[in-house]
Amino acid sequence: MCRSLTTKGNRIAVIGAGFVGSSYAFSLLNQGIVEELIIIDVNEDKAKGDVMDLNHGKVFAPDFTSIRFGHYDDCTDVDLVVICAGANQKPGETRLDLIEKNIKIFQSIVDQVMASGFSGIFLVATNPVDILTYATWQFSGLPKSQVIGSGTILDTARFRYMLGDYFAVSPNNIHAYIIGEHGDSELPVLSSADVGGVSINKYINGSNSYKQEDLDDIFIHVRESAYEIIKSKGATYYGIAMGLVRITKAIFRNENSILTVSALLEGEYNQQNISIGVPAVVNRNGIREVIQLELSEKEKQQFSKSAHVLKAYLAPYFG
Repeated sequence: MCRSLTTKGNRIAVIGAGFVGSSYAFSLLNQGIVEELIIIDVNEDKAKGDVMDLNHGKVFAPDFTSIRFGHYDDCTDVDLVVICAGANQKPGETRLDLIEKNIKIFQSIVDQVMASGFSGIFLVATNPVDILTYATWQFSGLPKSQVIGSGTILDTARFRYMLGDYFAVSPNNIHAYIIGEHGDSELPVLSSADVGGVSINKYINGSNSYKQEDLDDIFIHVRESAYEIIKSKGATYYGIAMGLVRITKAIFRNENSILTVSALLEGEYNQQNISIGVPAVVNRNGIREVIQLELSEKEKQQFSKSAHVLKAYLAPYFG
């Protein structure tokens, strides 16, 4: 069982010191929200180099963080294991193209973490994140609340940023979600989106300045953003690293924040036995509950299609 709230600390093991893992570690240090950070990677030299580099910057950090290189047995007493390891998405590849390579990697990682006696929360960042979140739950045997994927947290952030730019307001005042697969079948929930409490549909219908076609283009840009970034610089890592830190803060501060993470559904949205991006309440114990949005008929169909895509890819491994 998970430790009680009174005995938990803020200790993290990051598995994978690649672009995402090292960017996440850097963001954690700068925000001062972790007491102990252990970096684990098969490339020990890279992980040790990151540890040294990060330690040299601690004098500039807001709070002290113990940072060290480690191995899987060090996961015994950590509160959160964040998995960033795995094969990266290459130009021309979809996230779903990575399944076979990364499922094998994940079985090895999760087996070794669980062998240490770990009983905390898994946070999965590696793509395809929905598939690998489900795999982590299967391999670990932990309660579904303790296995969280980064889901569509970055897609939602991109959406809010682009909508804020379009309406010329702060993205913090945009409330809109991207849900479904973190990938090509994801969908925007425009039926309940608002700008400072005013429905986006009202904005569109009451103005000559804004058009539905523009919103459609914004969503396409959101969906294609990763491909554009990968084409430009080879990988995406800053945005997702900050998204992972946001989830980490919600866990360690027991925030009960609603974030679009990959969560296991057991009847919600009329879906069973699948991990997929949905808004969920995240706190010190992991996922407290899934929030069920009132979707339009079109959005229900799109979500069902997205879930079907993921189930089809899961079937050969967990059918």
